[in-house]
Order: sequence, then C-alpha cells, then structure tokens
Amino acid sequence: MPSTTGAEVLTQATGYGVVLGIGFVFAIIMMGLSTLQNRYTTYKISTSEEFNTASRSVKPGLIASGIVSAWTWAATLLQSSTVTYEYGLCAGYYYAAGATIQIFVMAILAVRVKQIAPYCHTFLEIVHARYGNTAHFMFATFGLVVNLIVSSMLLLGGSAVVNAFTGMNIYAANFLIPLGVCIYVILGGLRATFLCDYSHTLILMILIFYFFFWTYTKADLIGGFEGMYNLLQQASIERPVAGNQDGSYLTLKSNYGLTFMIIQITGGFGTVMLDQARDLGYWQRAIASEAKTAVRAYLMGGIAWFAVPLTFSSIMGLAAVALANNPSFPYPGGLTMAEINAGLAAPAGVVTLLGSGGAAAMLILLFMAVTSAASSEMIATSSILTFDLYQIHFRPDASPESLMRVSHIMVAVWALVMSCVASLWIGIGVSLNWLFLFSGTLFTGAVGPVIFSVVWRQQTKEAAISGALGGVVVGIIAWLAVAKTYYGELTIATTGLMYPNLAGNLGACCSGAIISAVVTLIKPDNEFDWSATKRINPRAREMDRKRSPISDSASGSGSDSPVEKEKQEAEEYASLQKSLKVASWASLTLTFIVLFLIPIPMFLSHYVFSLNFFRGWIIICVMWLFVAAGITSILPLWESRAAIKAIFLGMVRDMFGGVVRKGAIPSSSTDA
Repeated sequence: MPSTTGAEVLTQATGYGVVLGIGFVFAIIMMGLSTLQNRYTTYKISTSEEFNTASRSVKPGLIASGIVSAWTWAATLLQSSTVTYEYGLCAGYYYAAGATIQIFVMAILAVRVKQIAPYCHTFLEIVHARYGNTAHFMFATFGLVVNLIVSSMLLLGGSAVVNAFTGMNIYAANFLIPLGVCIYVILGGLRATFLCDYSHTLILMILIFYFFFWTYTKADLIGGFEGMYNLLQQASIERPVAGNQDGSYLTLKSNYGLTFMIIQITGGFGTVMLDQARDLGYWQRAIASEAKTAVRAYLMGGIAWFAVPLTFSSIMGLAAVALANNPSFPYPGGLTMAEINAGLAAPAGVVTLLGSGGAAAMLILLFMAVTSAASSEMIATSSILTFDLYQIHFRPDASPESLMRVSHIMVAVWALVMSCVASLWIGIGVSLNWLFLFSGTLFTGAVGPVIFSVVWRQQTKEAAISGALGGVVVGIIAWLAVAKTYYGELTIATTGLMYPNLAGNLGACCSGAIISAVVTLIKPDNEFDWSATKRINPRAREMDRKRSPISDSASGSGSDSPVEKEKQEAEEYASLQKSLKVASWASLTLTFIVLFLIPIPMFLSHYVFSLNFFRGWIIICVMWLFVAAGITSILPLWESRAAIKAIFLGMVRDMFGGVVRKGAIPSSSTDA
C-alpha cells in the first residue's frame, strides 16, 4: 500500500463524518423526495416499473445530468489527473476523448432499443428473447463481472483518497461508503439515482469551478497562466516525459498518451455496452428516457461529460506536475510509482494549493462521484438480478410486490459484495491504475456480439456466444504474451504496463466482433423479425396505457380500434427511424472531431504549445465546462418547471388546508 501520510491534513473524525454523514443526508433527502413524488405525482416508487425504470418518463436534461454523474466516478477525476501527471496535458484530452464516443454510440443504441424492445428492463432481456437461456446466462455473467470490477474500482479510488486525506482505515471506508447509498437507493429506486445524480453533478460543477479559478487566478504557488506554463516547461527539463515531443508536458505528441486513449476506447466500450449494471447504467438510462428525447439526452450528456476530465485534469493534474518539487508538495521529490498507481496525483495537487480546505472540498467531490456512480451500480445490478435471474430462471410468475422485495434485497447484497471485492484488491496489492488498464481485457470481447444483438437481425445464438467467449480467450492470451515477451516475466507490475494492456484490450474487443460476424455470415438467421423482443414485458405496456392522462374512451378518438393503433405505431416507428438517422450522423461527426480532427494533426505535427496557445487551450476547457454546467444543472430545472410548480402548489394547499387532487400532475410534467 502506498504511503499517504504526507497528505493527511484532515482528522479521522472528518473522514468518518463525510463518509457516514453525507450518505445519510442524501438518504433523508431521498425520503422527502419520494414522499413528494408519491403524493403529488402519478409515479409511485412502490411499483417495480417505477423503481427500476423510472416509468420511462425522464426528460433529456435530467438524463444528461445522470450520464455525467454516472460516468464521473472516482477514476474520471483521479485517473485523468494521474495520466496527466505521467504524460502531460495531452493525457487529459485523450482520457476524455477515449471515453466520450461510447456515449455518442449509446445515442444510436438508445433509439434502437426503443424500436425493438420499448418495454424491456435490461438489454439482457433482449438477449434472452433472441437467443434463449444459455446465451442469456452467459451475457448476464459478463454484465455482473463488469459491474463487479467497476463497483470495486469506485471504492478503490474513493477509499484511497479518504485514507490519504484523513488516515481513516481504508477497509472501513470500503464498507461504509456504500452504506448510505444503499439506503437512499432502496428508498427511491431509479428516479432516486436521477435526482441524486443531479445534486451530485451540481456540486461537482461548483467545486471544479472553484478549483479552476483558485489555481489559475489566485494561487501564488502557480502564478496564473504564465506561471503554470513556466513551471511545466521547467518540469519538462527536470523530468522529461518519455515518448513526448522534446519530453514536454505541453504537447499532444505523446506515444504513451495515444496508447492510453486506445485502451480507454476499448475498455470504455466494454464498460458502457455491457453494463446494465454500470455505475452509469447507460442501457438503464436509455430505457428510462422518453423515446422522442433519447438522442438529445445522450448527445448532450456526451458533450457535457467531455468537459469534466478535460478541465479537471488541466487543473489538478497539471498542478501536481508543476509543484512536484515545491517544498509544500506532500510527497517530497514527487510521487512514487505506487502513489501514482493509487491515483494520488490530484489529491497531492489539491493539498499543495489549498491545504486542509482544499482537501475537504476534494473529499466531498470524490465522495459525490463515488456515491453517485455507486447508486447507479446498485439499482442496475438489482435490475439484472431481479428481472434477468430471479424472474426468468426462478419465478416467472412473480408478483410485482415480490419483485419489489427482491430488488431491495439485491441492492443491499450488492453493497456488501462490492465492498468485499474492493478490500480483496487492496489485500493482494492490485491498484486502481492496474485494474483500470486491465479490466477491458476481461469483458470487451462481448461488446461486438451485444451491439450486433441490437442492430443485426441475422446474428445467431452461436455467433453471439462464440464471439464473446473467443474474445476473452484472445484478449487474455495477447495480454500475457506481450507482457512475457516485452518484459521477460509475468508479475503484477509487468502485466499492469501499457503495452500488454493495449494488446489485451484490442485483442479482446476486435476478435469478439470478428468471430461473431464470421460465424453469422457462415450461417445467418434469416427468420428473426424482432417480434419476440417487442413482446417483452407486456405488464409495463399495460401500465403505460393506463397512465395516459386522458383515456381513449374519454377523448372519443377511437384509438382502441386496430386501425388507429396500427397507424399510431407506424407514426412512432417513423419518428424513431428519423431519430436514428440524426443520432447516427451526429455521433459519427462528433466522434470524428474529438478522435481525429483535433488530436491527430497536432500529434503528427509534433507541436509544443506556446504560452498563448496554452492560455487559449485552458480558457476553452473552462468555457466548455460552463456549457456542461448549463446542460446538467440549469436545463433539468427548466424542463421540470411545471412539475416543481405543481408540487409546490400542492404543498401550499396541504399546509393551508386546501384540497389536493392526488396525481394532479400530468405524466408529461412529472420529471422532477
């Protein structure tokens, strides 16, 4: 375990207070919000549909806020700053670019899910409807493995920072951090995660702005933009970066940085596509969003999230580089490899610049990131364990009440499991950095088959299974072979280096898709027509119909007739088809810009930033963060203004003895 005594600027009591206090505060807030939702809206958290899918009614601003919150886990803040400390300013950009395109792709898949399975709970239900029990069980296992790794990474990063700042026992932190989260998730369900995601994202934005303006306008140790630039130039002379142009921290020409981006892309696809049970539950958010707004939500979420690691790493990652030789730096002489792998670059920068006040702010920031992502993990895992294992394999006739009980139990069980696994990693010496780089090797082989399951009608069960398993085998072989060939031995140190993990991630991701495609082309399924996936969850379809604020009979529209139903379905499908085209073009364009148009010319030109270019780069980063704050903090309030007003008026009527009609808020405005 790395030494953390240099950064201990807070008491253990503060650590326990933050870990326990904030979690229970959110639990109390969730109780209040759930009470308001039950009394003044048509959505009741006592139903399994609302608990696990938020009744499929969440608007794009809140979805985008949830995406930013769910993808901003411990590694977003810690790992982006760590790679910036190692490879320079370029690494923050490469981190953001490598993990944003998956959100853009989810904009496409979100619409596709609405087309082929509008009432599913999890993507695994689609797999089950297409391929049966064997494939379903295998992909459920992949999903749970992804969730297990990511959940434990959340705690690895969070507990390391709590331990570094306060000296709190790291194992105690692993078990106590999920406790409050578990309580508020059980109280509020998926809509609880959206509402707490919003509050977490708001706090995240405020604190990053605070760190930025302090670092670049007030901190005497930095000296503004020019001072930071000069300190980074000096660091390039004293500690040149291998593989960077002139050893500079101020260039996008970084061999290891570009390699890291490729690992980030492949591993990120595994995390997003397979993780129904992800801290970010992207499939869950696709299911919870309105069909007509799914594309907008994911594109806005991707654009907003990009600014978070880009800006944060440009603040605290660069501050750690610039101040590594400063007497105030908590780790004399700079960070050791063990401290880098533990993700302590950002905490070191914060303590150097802001002392105990900055450490407290950073502790809250990390705790918000960890708990927000963990809440999404718990509810999404509960969804898999309840609907994909319990209901399908054990109790197909389970009542809504029993499903609700099982969902609650699974949330609590998963909180315990993720704590145990995180403690296991610490015990055997596996760091956050090692797990982050390696994880994709284990599960990205299933990415291609999962995507094909949603977009390719002809993919067969044999192709899906062989592609996923074959990808894992190829990835592990490539990972171990490169480590042995390049470094002569297989140890935790050698298998955690860049090139073995590049080989493992690429090998798994590419071979999984190739094997699945080849097997399908040899013997395609020409009879499947998506009708089986459209029949998933008839109970939710009926509930959706009943929730309509004006019944068909009252409106006299005659929509009960088969002709009218068919016409309505045709119009909805045409609308979704149009959204699919928009999503495809927008996603491809944005991906081209962030992956090729911006970084590749600067990489190939070997350009080293001038002072003016550096100043412009940082200003653009913070302007982007302002846009992100508008999307995630202001837009959700605007979208939910009618619901907020109605709830407020209902509370006023209750307080002053008026009569409130229960469920007075129409469905279209109950998104708060």
